[in-house]
Amino acid sequence: MVLLYVNILRNSRFCSLSAHLTRNYKQAGLHVKKAPFSSQISCYRTTNSVHLRSPQTAPHLLLCSNGRRACFQITPSPTSPLLSGPHFHTSAPVRALPAPLLWLLLKPLQKITAVILGRSIRKWWVALPPNRRQLMREWVRHRRWHLISGAGVAMVILALLLLTHLDESPVTGRTRLLVFSREKYMELAALTSEAYMEEFGELLVPVTDPRHQVVERLVQHLAERNKDIPEVSDVSWSVHVVQSPNVNAFVLPDGKVFMFTGMLETVADVHQLTVVLGHEMAHAVLGHSAEQASLSHVVDLLSLILLTAIWAVCPRDSLAVLGHWVQEKLSQLMFSRPYSRKLEAEADQVGLQLAAKACADVRAGPVFWQQMEIRDQLTGETTVPEWMSTHPSHRNRVTQLDRLVPQALELRESCVCPALPATDPRVVFTKSVRVMLEADKNRGRGGPEGARKPPLLRSPASLLTGLPAALLAQNDLYPSPNVDRQMKSQVSFIASER
Repeated sequence: MVLLYVNILRNSRFCSLSAHLTRNYKQAGLHVKKAPFSSQISCYRTTNSVHLRSPQTAPHLLLCSNGRRACFQITPSPTSPLLSGPHFHTSAPVRALPAPLLWLLLKPLQKITAVILGRSIRKWWVALPPNRRQLMREWVRHRRWHLISGAGVAMVILALLLLTHLDESPVTGRTRLLVFSREKYMELAALTSEAYMEEFGELLVPVTDPRHQVVERLVQHLAERNKDIPEVSDVSWSVHVVQSPNVNAFVLPDGKVFMFTGMLETVADVHQLTVVLGHEMAHAVLGHSAEQASLSHVVDLLSLILLTAIWAVCPRDSLAVLGHWVQEKLSQLMFSRPYSRKLEAEADQVGLQLAAKACADVRAGPVFWQQMEIRDQLTGETTVPEWMSTHPSHRNRVTQLDRLVPQALELRESCVCPALPATDPRVVFTKSVRVMLEADKNRGRGGPEGARKPPLLRSPASLLTGLPAALLAQNDLYPSPNVDRQMKSQVSFIASER
């Protein structure tokens, strides 16, 4: 074996290189015949030298040289075929943490650092003698324009940095700020998917369950009908149905769809479920998670300056804690929550377009949110004002979707979808609610009509068993007006029950 070291003064990275070499030379009493050799090359940092040795009989030969260092380890390989040139194999790269995840991990540390810095400045100022404080005030007063100019230059640099991270939304064309790229956020989405799979592992519905098959078919249908959008066709969509009473559904940026059975029990027909899935898929298509994280990152960095000033100015720690709490609440109410409501409204708009291209009855979208409003009232769930919430109110969502329905219907018609029945599910639902209220009044008065009314024998959850079977039995997703009429009757039925 012949070992060759070539060392470098400059910095280098660890690397490995395999090559088949053929050499025929004599040097220092070492004779190597022309034969194939297997070479293993490793680069790392050491002294400047070239070292040849043979472990059997060859004497050592040391040559010193400047430049890049490499290490050649040559061993005979009689069975290796003679190749025309070297083959390079790079070592496996070391994967760094995704930038969004690194920011999430450092976020608490940044706040702690700001608190410690502000508190240290306050203690330093209190410890100064009065004459030193007066000198500091005079120094600031004489150099106030220099300080203001420096702050202005810093703001200009920050504005230029933000301008370089502006991006265009895929479907709507809206200009937005993206500090984290879509590729970096996909790495975080993969880690998040693993965490959710571990959390919901025992609650996942089997793929043979009709409820899973319904959601799977709808998601694939939405993806197929919207494959002209690159953000839809480039993603591999997968479905996971979670056995949970929570009325919730979400889609991760990497295409993982999580649907809770509580949501399946809330929707009245396949059209409402399609609108819900379109809304959640729109979040992933538009990259809302990366956009919201980017805004939160910028706001947090700017808030660190204010947080440091609060802890430096407040005379006591208790007042500083109160100021810190007020600063966080104002940041949420002024930036985070309004922006979140804006993204939800955009997802409603794009989701309705996705559902329209999938030939769903988009008129069922406002009906779903009307049902949600009635459900919250009947279950006694506490509702917060919209300005304190991350989502628009149900009533405002109904108003917005009603305004978008005509445009969505035109889009649906341009996609060569089956004709919709003349009966509008919104009208059916409104009449059903009116009948329900009149019946409730008669029952409260104790009238004969209310007394003769039989009790309801079915619950909204019973609709769930019929919905998957009815959908899976069809060859087409929305084949005929008969199926639509059946779904509209379910809308009126669930409204009358509630």
